[in-house]
Amino acid sequence: MTAAEYIALPVDDRWRELIDGVVVVNDPVPIHAIIQVRLGAALQNWIDAATGRGFAATPTDVDIDEHNVFAPDLLWVAHLRSARERLPKIPDLCVEIRSPSTWRYDVGTKLGHYRDAGLKELWLVDTIAESVIVQRRSKPGAPDFDVALELRGDEQLTSPQLPGFALRVADIFEDIP
Repeated sequence: MTAAEYIALPVDDRWRELIDGVVVVNDPVPIHAIIQVRLGAALQNWIDAATGRGFAATPTDVDIDEHNVFAPDLLWVAHLRSARERLPKIPDLCVEIRSPSTWRYDVGTKLGHYRDAGLKELWLVDTIAESVIVQRRSKPGAPDFDVALELRGDEQLTSPQLPGFALRVADIFEDIP
């Protein structure tokens, strides 16, 4: 299936993505949604603290290439011309949260496609290890994700793209039953 064919499909209530031409359904569990809200709130608080800090969104179609349309759990763009149209380019930051049905794609196929499409930074939130794997480029135009971090516990999740943003990794997972 092509990206154009996928986009033409009727919208339904299920989370789904097009990965290498195949429609993949995400079946998240409650921890996924709790973490998505926590990360989204932290990012939105940072955005609201000053002007010109871009825009965050929960799953929104991201056109990667002719056979890949991803819906990251959370994304951030530094500049957005219109929120009423499809994203004109790949976001500046994407966040993928572990779901039993899709984690293998997140850390495998999708990571490679994000890298090849020029994504500046990817956060992979591992709900089992209670960690955040950060993949980023060390400088604009770097050909690969050449910085890799695994953060946990009291370590701070930060980004060079988000000056002043810091979230203790343990706070992402705190008090989840």
